[in-house]
Amino acid sequence: MSEEDESSSLPPILRDIQRCPECGSIKLMRDYESAEVVCMECGYVVDMKIADQGPEWRAFDNEQRDKRARVGAPVTFTIHDKGLSTVIDWHDRDALGKRFDAGQRAQMYRLRKWQRRIRVSDAIERNLAFALSEITKIVNNLSLPKSVFETSSVIYRKAVKEHLIRGRSIQGISAAAVYIACRQCGLPRTIDEIADAANISKREVGRSYRFLVKELDISVPPLKASHYISKFSNQLTMQGRVEEIANKILSVASELKLTSGRGPTGIAAAASYVASVLIGEKRTQREIAEIAKVTEVTIRNRYKELIERLMFIVTL
Repeated sequence: MSEEDESSSLPPILRDIQRCPECGSIKLMRDYESAEVVCMECGYVVDMKIADQGPEWRAFDNEQRDKRARVGAPVTFTIHDKGLSTVIDWHDRDALGKRFDAGQRAQMYRLRKWQRRIRVSDAIERNLAFALSEITKIVNNLSLPKSVFETSSVIYRKAVKEHLIRGRSIQGISAAAVYIACRQCGLPRTIDEIADAANISKREVGRSYRFLVKELDISVPPLKASHYISKFSNQLTMQGRVEEIANKILSVASELKLTSGRGPTGIAAAASYVASVLIGEKRTQREIAEIAKVTEVTIRNRYKELIERLMFIVTL
């Protein structure tokens, strides 16, 4: 086999590299475990941190491999059919790019119509399709990461499996699932923010949240004031030094039991205010109160407690 034939049989990512820059060999190996492309002649690492284009599942014997083998995108819980269904596009062209005639276009139209109906076949599928679209809307409005999206989708699927949705608002359960996912992923989002993004009342989100936690026996970690420091700093466009000082203030306040019985947003807002004054990058109590969704009185009271117990010398 010639060098050209051997290089043409390589995967696309290796054909781009073509040969080892150290010894000139074209015998390159793709190591999936270390995510590297290595020269088999001299051991030179040609490329690092390559993407694994293999399946997202693992199989330990031939039987498991036969059951799980398939084509297409990775399985995701954010789509009602887990992304395993197909879609007939609207281009009205065949594989060679040739346009369909009138009879073929009518046939493809009927196929698309029945394909959409088959994708959402029963009540559970329709419920999941609508609920996951609601979760997508909330996640996009709040710019939440994909981990929260996946976790909230799994929580909603568990609620559907336990038959907890009947008689309850889909929007409320969806918003509660997103709030629980935020708590589990350590992301500081309040019920007020979730309710605003879902366009429903805070009371509805709170009721659905308590219901899911009780019925599904979900472990929800308590909110910590330190989770809100970085959020407030980013929204107020303050430098990293302010965030660092605020976290130190919270750490000392926690040791002195000043955070016990206080709302995490209030104590975090007060710590951010104290840190901004100490650094010289002052923000008014009203600005911080609007970001933290608390009153100025709350910030003022927490601020006085921190000043008195931690013995700061603050010049206003």
